[in-house]
Amino acid sequence: MKTYFRLLSFAKPINKFALPYLLCALLSVIFSTLNLALLAPLLDTLFSNKGVTEVSPMPDSYFEIFKVFKHYSTLIAIEHGRLRSLAVVCMVIAASVLLGNLFRYFADRTMESLRIQTLLNLRRSVFNNVMNLHLGYFNNERKGDIISKIASDVQVVQYTVTATLQVLIKEPATLLAFLVMLFIISYKLTLISMLIIPVAGLIISRIVRRLKEDATASHQTYGVMISYLDEALNGIRIIKAFNAVNFITDRFEKQNRTYSKITRSMAKRQQLASPVSETLGVLMVAGIVFYGGSLIINNEGSIDGSTFVVYIALFSQIMRPAKAISGAFTNIHSGIAAGERVLQLIDEKPKIVNAPNATVLTDFKDAIRFEHVNFSYGEKAILKDINLTIPKGASVALVGPSGGGKSTLMDLIPRFMDPASGVIKVDQHDIKSVTMESLRSLMGIVNQESILFNDTIFNNIAFAKPEATMEEVVVAARIANAHDFIMNTENGYDTNIGDKGSKLSGGQRQRICIARAVLTNPPLMLLDEATSALDTESEKMVQEALNNLMKNRTSLVIAHRLSTIQNADIIIVLDNGKVIEQGTHTDLLSNNGVYKRLIEMQTFSH
Repeated sequence: MKTYFRLLSFAKPINKFALPYLLCALLSVIFSTLNLALLAPLLDTLFSNKGVTEVSPMPDSYFEIFKVFKHYSTLIAIEHGRLRSLAVVCMVIAASVLLGNLFRYFADRTMESLRIQTLLNLRRSVFNNVMNLHLGYFNNERKGDIISKIASDVQVVQYTVTATLQVLIKEPATLLAFLVMLFIISYKLTLISMLIIPVAGLIISRIVRRLKEDATASHQTYGVMISYLDEALNGIRIIKAFNAVNFITDRFEKQNRTYSKITRSMAKRQQLASPVSETLGVLMVAGIVFYGGSLIINNEGSIDGSTFVVYIALFSQIMRPAKAISGAFTNIHSGIAAGERVLQLIDEKPKIVNAPNATVLTDFKDAIRFEHVNFSYGEKAILKDINLTIPKGASVALVGPSGGGKSTLMDLIPRFMDPASGVIKVDQHDIKSVTMESLRSLMGIVNQESILFNDTIFNNIAFAKPEATMEEVVVAARIANAHDFIMNTENGYDTNIGDKGSKLSGGQRQRICIARAVLTNPPLMLLDEATSALDTESEKMVQEALNNLMKNRTSLVIAHRLSTIQNADIIIVLDNGKVIEQGTHTDLLSNNGVYKRLIEMQTFSH
């Protein structure tokens, strides 16, 4: 229940919805119950063969509702005739039905507003927390599982939690109203009939007790299946190239069958609960009809025929709220299982956050310094005692064999990750002492993979500066050597580039990324192998764009191609997580070290 109440907290402000819903639901229940109670005077009026000869006495209390109705119906019948009495009874029933349905409509509307509010708050909380998580979290989690939690699980939670809340308010009130009415008619008959309800509850609880385990397995299996789907869609080219379609489809089919098996097991239990409760209800009604009917036939009871018919009608309806309550507890297992997965995502804390007294970094004036920096993935050391200085205005290149720690070192500067030990400083500020937002605002980043969005060229370039004007975007595109090809597209800057920029070539995508990086005019550029995946012609265009980009800026470049780093002010050679050489291109060639060996092996050749 702790999970349930925590999920319910996302319905805030709950008072705005709970009190109106409670009022409307109670009024709906009252009028719905009166509809059945009014059957007694209706039946008396219709089937009284001898006519009404005297007014039924007015009871001492209005809670004796059947006697109250009987008093007024007989009074009208004697004074105005049975037809007038029938008309009045029918109008009262119609008014009661109208009011009952009107209040039920308002109650349902209020609950729908609560459901939508819960969904809004829950999905906002999940998505906002995911966006604040550190990059390392996404390396260890399946993307499909995260998508499943945000999309599917949240949907399950919002329907289950609010539906359960609705049932727990309305249905118990309906059940109580029916029970009160049944006790008013005949408390002896009602007490006898109630003996079977605990038996029914025990049977149903045994049917649904494994639902939570099945629901948890169902959500986990669904998350894996979505991961397989995501991987298949993103890797469709490789799948076809390596004739791996059968492998991928078999893997998905296996997971799909597992999910279907669990879902079938859950459905079997859920669907069994309803017919069992309904069968038990019919058996109860049959027993009551026999017992109550025998009392009337033998003139041993205190109720007449019309009141007994109303009793049967009320008792047959008592199973509806009871069944709804049992159904709610059946379904809540799925909601709680999904809720635990969603809350797990909400409770995941970002490991990289702003310090309590973090200051805003407004400018880059001197240098970036690495002082005895170490970094590890688990027990595997990636960077070992790194000491570096990147002066303002310098073009610094990171080179070395794959796996040497180049990308990791670059990721530490914008605090995508934090070092295990050591200090990274911008000017004299430890980057942990400044806000991440102000730190990253000083940087433009271009990755090896062109990460673009399914939007227009204009919006992709203006991504970091949504208020940018067309003139500013065009200037950035010209610097990135992108303006000419943009103007040759179908709608110019308003052209949609497709999923991940699929409508553009590799070189065009990369130049859009460069334009995006240059738009905010950052003083520091981080370029991670920005030309390594391009053909020679595209590389030339992108390299010219990069040269324009790096003018009058500090730049840190990871590159494997000689054309990118030959003119760098400082070249830093990383191998096995350590800085083993640094200097200019000419200096390093004369050292006859790792750098020269890499050149000779044509690691950096075109």
